[in-house]
Amino acid sequence: MNAKGNNSISRRGFVRKTTAIAATTLAGKMIANAAETSIAATNVKPIGPVCPHPVLTPAGDFYTVARGNPKPHTLTGQALADARMTPETWRLEITADPFVKEPNIQLPARVKNALTLANGKALDLPTLIELSKTRSVKYIKAMQCLNIPAPLGQGLWEGVPLRDVMSLCGRMDNVRRIYYWGFHNNDPKQLFQSSVSYTQAMETPPGELPVFLAYKLNGQPIPPVRGGPVRVIVPWSHGFKSIKWLHRIFLTNDYRINDTYALKNNDPESFLKTAAYTDEPPKTFPAGESISITGQVISGLSGFKRVESWVRKVNSDQESLNDDDPELLAGPWKTCELYPPPDWDTVLPEGSSTKNILGFDSATGAPHSWPLKYGMGSWFYTIKHLKPGHYEVRARAVDLNGFAQPEPRSSRKSGRNALQVRRFEVV
Repeated sequence: MNAKGNNSISRRGFVRKTTAIAATTLAGKMIANAAETSIAATNVKPIGPVCPHPVLTPAGDFYTVARGNPKPHTLTGQALADARMTPETWRLEITADPFVKEPNIQLPARVKNALTLANGKALDLPTLIELSKTRSVKYIKAMQCLNIPAPLGQGLWEGVPLRDVMSLCGRMDNVRRIYYWGFHNNDPKQLFQSSVSYTQAMETPPGELPVFLAYKLNGQPIPPVRGGPVRVIVPWSHGFKSIKWLHRIFLTNDYRINDTYALKNNDPESFLKTAAYTDEPPKTFPAGESISITGQVISGLSGFKRVESWVRKVNSDQESLNDDDPELLAGPWKTCELYPPPDWDTVLPEGSSTKNILGFDSATGAPHSWPLKYGMGSWFYTIKHLKPGHYEVRARAVDLNGFAQPEPRSSRKSGRNALQVRRFEVV
């Protein structure tokens, strides 16, 4: 690789380095199964336990996944400015890869107008914001890590499609893949990188969402702890594709992925899975009370049909069933109730409208689906008349193809999707 600058590394190295369960009395029921309830009716508030999860996670409340020594978001003062991680110092370089290798990579990628620090054309934040005046996109997306058994949070992300940023470079030739990475202490050994195909960046099927460069979260500038000033957002993927502290985009004719997450047996092309997560319960509940189980569900690539729950009496020292146990597969699963969309005027940043957010109808402002695709919603399930004893509860999501979690992709390395098992005692 012939690119200059502190972040340059060898071409070979570039490719190789590649909650809470609440006990409450249920006053009534409202069935809000997203597969059976029309979106038009979901402005009715449920009668049941108060939803324990915010629709939009405050920037400081996301579960933080970061690497590096020191972690880039911990930098302060001049070190933060030197890392180009302040609004004033942020710059993005877009260059072409001269790499060729017979027989599969015969021609180098080319770009008419490279944006580099050396030629003074590197993209700055004011230029990105100016571009957003005509090319802005907003979307509510859940963040989830490939190997962590709980959602990281959900935010309203705002930015500019990657294809529109790349258009600043003029004509491109022989580009098959787009590599990108962010600041990681100017140390090639700490570099964290990812990629998308040229097609994924440039073409967005109807109803789908573009890869974009985000500079706002919940209506505010993205703080360093969340990957600001500018980060990549890949709506359909796990968080490792949504690189933080973006510094460099590298256009290449190499067809191979370069993702750091390809290491250690991960699937770097995995999509978000439709999956339910169950909140941790109190250890005990009084006998005779209704118990409300709550949790969250992400609507992944295969869409969302329903959440199901199963409460099973166990001995205190009894082992839990494996996810493929015949008893579990044939268990008496019961459909849970889904919290409907909120009053958006109380949730969105001031001046925002769902009519301008992808995933919503531009005329009515109603969501096309709930939960939103690649977004997250909350569910609850009420249990009554449990006798004293030990119990375990688990929940699973069912997608629009009829597959029940952890299917159809039960391999952890394509995204952790096991059924969470929670235990409690009724006394």
